[in-house]
Amino acid sequence: MEKRNSAKQDWIATARTLSEALPYLQRYDGSIVVVKFGGHAMGDDAAMNDFARDIVLMKQVNVNPVIVHGGGPMINEMLDRLGIKSEFVNGKRVSDAATVEVVEMVLSGRINKRIVQAINAQGGKAVGLSGKDSNLMLCRQSAPELGFVGEPERINPRVLTELASSGYIPVVAPLGTGENGETYNVNGDTAAGAIAAALKADRLLLLTDVEGVKDANGTILTEITPDQVSKLTDDGVISGGMIPKTETALAAIKGGVRAVVILDGRAPNATLLELFTEHGAGSLIRAS
Repeated sequence: MEKRNSAKQDWIATARTLSEALPYLQRYDGSIVVVKFGGHAMGDDAAMNDFARDIVLMKQVNVNPVIVHGGGPMINEMLDRLGIKSEFVNGKRVSDAATVEVVEMVLSGRINKRIVQAINAQGGKAVGLSGKDSNLMLCRQSAPELGFVGEPERINPRVLTELASSGYIPVVAPLGTGENGETYNVNGDTAAGAIAAALKADRLLLLTDVEGVKDANGTILTEITPDQVSKLTDDGVISGGMIPKTETALAAIKGGVRAVVILDGRAPNATLLELFTEHGAGSLIRAS
């Protein structure tokens, strides 16, 4: 009897959670949410399946997710296996012709299809593509010394909107095309921000391996403005790997994204907590 009562309490709590989510389900009905997927969750089967289930649930309640993924650790692993030595300039990988060929193989092949399969296994309809497909992401060279590393110059999001309106979930590998047909390796966060801006997305969720943006005391800032981000950066509080993420957030907001959230992709159901609960997750950045 005690076990049955305990189970009943769990069911009641679940029903209450669903009921409390109603305003948020209504709020995001029909909206576009771009999710940058990377970090620990990509290499863990259980975390990958949890992420895929959350994405399918989002689509089921009429949110239109667009996934953009990274893959740095897997690229490093493949380059090592092939004996291709990586060079870095100011922390950025130099992508020569041999390197970018491996990057494309890993991003568009192994990683992209693994995410697609995980979403499809949960009942979704995912379609894998890269920024080269349908000229989705046209790029310029980031810097001559970096080789085939690109910066998005023009995004053509029509293929994404058509897929989303047809019930599909696009999964995008961050590769772009140059004006002469070159293949460019694009930072995953940068690609996600540019795509989100072109889509005028309601939210850009940057899933990472940290809890969010912290203040000088190490406390997570749950909501901050672009001006506050700039000040924290100038003061050296925002530093290291968080700088490119906040730069991506500011550029996306300037480009028309309603808000950007930097959140811990290792946390269970992080995307659902952010979108459909009062609590939220991570650090939300939006214009004041």
